[in-house]
Order: sequence, then structure tokens, then C-alpha cells
Amino acid sequence: MARKNLMMATLALGAAYLLRNENARKKLKNQFQALADKSRR
Repeated sequence: MARKNLMMATLALGAAYLLRNENARKKLKNQFQALADKSRR
């Protein structure tokens, strides 16, 4: 559980940074979609 909270905190910090960075934001969006596809299987 602690690991999940750490991951969420990291994602939140990353998201705040990425909102300012267009290229990184697109890259992250692709990664999230790939991750979502994997977790659906």
C-alpha cells in the first residue's frame, strides 16, 4: 500500500512538471495508454 501511495505522489509531482512541458506530456500520455492496455489484459 505504501508503495502505491509513493507511486501516486511521484505521478502527481511528475504531472505538475509535465503540465509545463508539452513534449514530455505527450510521451507520458502514450506511456499511460500502454500501461492501461497491459492492466486490462
